[in-house]
Order: sequence, then C-alpha cells, then structure tokens
Amino acid sequence: MIRLVALLLLVALPAKAEEIVLGLSRDEVAITATFEGSDILVFGAIRREAPIPTDSKLGVIVTIAGPDEPVMVRRKDRRVGIWVNTEGVEVDAAPSFYAVASSGPMKDVLRDVEDLRYRITIPRMIRSVGAVVDDSASFTQALIRIRAGDELYQVLEGGVTLDQDTLFRTAITLPANLTEGDYVAHIFLTRDGTVIDDYITTIPVQKVGLERWLYNLAHENALLYGLMSLAIAIAAGWGASAAFSLLRP
Repeated sequence: MIRLVALLLLVALPAKAEEIVLGLSRDEVAITATFEGSDILVFGAIRREAPIPTDSKLGVIVTIAGPDEPVMVRRKDRRVGIWVNTEGVEVDAAPSFYAVASSGPMKDVLRDVEDLRYRITIPRMIRSVGAVVDDSASFTQALIRIRAGDELYQVLEGGVTLDQDTLFRTAITLPANLTEGDYVAHIFLTRDGTVIDDYITTIPVQKVGLERWLYNLAHENALLYGLMSLAIAIAAGWGASAAFSLLRP
C-alpha cells in the first residue's frame, strides 16, 4: 500500500520544464605506458515541454572531478639561510583533478548561494574542516595554484558552447598525470544563476596493459618489483658500458 501511494505521488509530480539530455565522446579512459592525456567531449541538449523562456538567462556548467584525497599543504620560510617547511594545513578532501567549464562568466551563470549548495567552483570543492591556522584560506589558494600549474585544476569560463539555448558542448583535456579511479561528470542547467536541473555520470579511469601489470606488481609484491628494477638498471648500465667499449678506437 505504501509503495502504491509513493508511486501515485511520483506520477502526480509535474515534469521539469527543462531537462538535460547528455552525451559523452567516451565512457572510459585507459592509462597505458604511453598515455599522454586525453580529451573528453561533453555534449547534450535541453529537452523542454514548453517554448524557450525569454524572460531569464540560461546557463550551462560542466564539471569533471577526480577521486578525492587528503593533502598536506605546507608553507616554506627562509631560516638560517635555507628554506624549510614551517606551518602546514591538512586538507581533508581535495579532488585529484577538477575542471569546471561554463557557458559564460561564472558570476553570470551561478549565484553564490547555489555554489554553496552544490559545491561547483574549485574553492567550494576543497574541504579543510579541521584547519586551525588563521590564514588557512591562503593554503587552499596555494594548493589550487600548484595544481592549476600542473593542469590538474582547470577553470574554463566561456568554454561551453550553447547554441540557440538548446544544444551545448565542451571539450575538457585530461592531463597525463591522472589519478586512477572514477571521474564524475556533473552538468548543471541554470536560469538567472539558479540551478534548475543537473545530471551526473561516471567515467572510469584505470591503468591497462603493461602499466596495470607494473602497478599491481609494485603494490602486491614490492620485493619482486624492486629486484626486477635493480636487474633492469644493472643490465642497462652493462649495455651502455659495452656499447661505449665498442665505440672506442
């Protein structure tokens, strides 16, 4: 009886005026020994039950987030002529990769209160609950700056093309130094900065082939991995020495 009532209530709910229909150029990313990065094309359409509203501004935001991980961020100060680590802040969770693309300037397509609710921008995605340093925000900004330099954090304002308020597309580049795991693609549809619909899908990123075998060997049999690495280094050194010996007059 309870299930029947719940089903009737669900049917009675009004359909959303605008909904996201999403597509991806690929549904997984394979990391091989020669992996140099990958591009993911995110595209889709907006399904409507009524004509396009003309009294408000439409916006589209696309985010791709890698697995969360704790990070220790330290400050370096010059002491007695050398640089040493001093204060530090432990970030409870920060995405290993995060890209956010929008159809316009973020301030125009997303309100602050919506960002606080959905945690869309990069600073909102980083959680540092237990920080006790007074200027912990500066440590967070340092982390963002470092990872942005490595292309692990990307802000692409205007990176989403929106055609006739119906079709949208964007391309996001994944760098070579990816962390393995499930990457979450989250698309937000906004009107005057307020989120009216969102869509989530997962993109597995995993090592395959030789890369996977070496990774498993290093983590499951460290002794064998170390001996094999030592043998390869010795063989490479002996080979180089033999080659130089042959080249001598």
